[in-house]
Amino acid sequence: MAGLPPTGDDAVDREPRASRVRAPARLPRSACAALAALLATALTAVPAGPAQAFTGGNHEDVTRAALPWQPRTLAAMADARDGAVNADDHRPYFDVGPLHCDNADYLAPRYAPDYPRTRDEATTELLACVRTSVARFRNAVRAAEGLVGADGTVRADQSDLGSPCTWDEKPGRAKCVVLEQLGRGWHPIEDFYAHSNWTDRPAPGPTGLDNPPGLRRTGPAPFLDIRRYSALDDAAWTRQARALIPADLATGCYPDFDSTGLKPAGCDGRVSHNRALNKDTPASARSRTGDNFRHATAGATAEITRQWNAFTAELLARYPDHRRGARMACAIVHDDPAVACR
Repeated sequence: MAGLPPTGDDAVDREPRASRVRAPARLPRSACAALAALLATALTAVPAGPAQAFTGGNHEDVTRAALPWQPRTLAAMADARDGAVNADDHRPYFDVGPLHCDNADYLAPRYAPDYPRTRDEATTELLACVRTSVARFRNAVRAAEGLVGADGTVRADQSDLGSPCTWDEKPGRAKCVVLEQLGRGWHPIEDFYAHSNWTDRPAPGPTGLDNPPGLRRTGPAPFLDIRRYSALDDAAWTRQARALIPADLATGCYPDFDSTGLKPAGCDGRVSHNRALNKDTPASARSRTGDNFRHATAGATAEITRQWNAFTAELLARYPDHRRGARMACAIVHDDPAVACR
């Protein structure tokens, strides 16, 4: 299993790999009521690296399509170069496989009798990716409390975007911290759709190392239930998630030497990220089979909407007094929350 990604004070910033790239999930009526009432009055390119992932522009397109946020706040999250969702494509995060859902590669014996990785090893690697998003979700929920006072009043000093946020994992304005944690948590989820065979169909011809099977799934991945997992201990949610991972699911092998010690030669004889599976651009080999690229971006867009709605639901449930959770969600969405979220 790859080393766990840096978090908190141990994490550092870096330069872009190529980026990777979810659609609106619906909240239950009961969870929406307080937020809807509050919002109704107010709402009216990255250089290529050694591997490819959803480019920063594709991450931006997916994130913008998924989030009904106001312009300045949405730009802070989605911008191709400087948005929080692209922060993991800067060093040292760029080369950490679990932050991009890489290295969960596997081929069943019917495709490759001597494949060098087991299903269990691939699943463990994928769960390391999910774990990064669970940790970021928990961090974002805690940080959101700083957006409002005990009486539910939005704190202007903590929700202002008059000056740019910096994605450096350091304490700062609550809104910047929330955006950074969400963005870093959503990045690997977006990458999962670009780097896996979840939505794919294989190219015509034999299935194998250069043409892995495709799962052709159209719905969200059930093992990305980040909100529910955030309330469980790691042993409980990993056990549940492991049972939901299909036997033929795979992401590509990517040599992230700094993180796992895997040199380029370590991907020999394995399903490769670059050659076999990535759909990071329409020009990628896997993208050119049928509508694989469009399906990957549609899946990622729908997933990010689901993740945002789940985060909003968590705020409403966690901070019900004085409608604090609803105002936290409002403060995240709006460019001038001190006015919009009264």
